[in-house]
Amino acid sequence: MDLILWRHAEAEVAGQGSDDLSRQLTPKGERQAARMAVWLDRHLPEGARVLASPARRTEQTVQALGRKYKLRDELVPESSPDDVLGLVKWHPETGPQGKGTVLLVGHQPYLGEIVSRLIGMKEAICPVRKGSVWWLRARLREGSLQTVLMTVASPDLISRSWDDRS
Repeated sequence: MDLILWRHAEAEVAGQGSDDLSRQLTPKGERQAARMAVWLDRHLPEGARVLASPARRTEQTVQALGRKYKLRDELVPESSPDDVLGLVKWHPETGPQGKGTVLLVGHQPYLGEIVSRLIGMKEAICPVRKGSVWWLRARLREGSLQTVLMTVASPDLISRSWDDRS
């Protein structure tokens, strides 16, 4: 199973008394989402499941991809890594229960906690930049479960010419 974690792109700063779930992407965030969406669309398998947090900024991020997606309450900013891994049926010790590819569009800190846990980092939380993608793959090697970091992609390193896709 491949698990792809996409942190929402840059969003407005929350104002006092504002609803966190209604924060929108900034113009920079819209460009970040568009760049990553082009990259993802070129690399995602056709049957990939796409799940996103119901927060406005994550929905705007995933909409740039132009594929069908489902909003899931298990992906709100306050979610725990256990909630998220349970949603995709990936147990940290025994691995994923299914096959295929799942793309999750969500938030820190749980995305960084999942990365850290699955690849065995000493730190509890791995920094995940806004708009970036972490692609993980579970595999069995000599009877042992391994999680392999396939790639990390950041919108800052993706060609700006992709902004003007036609």
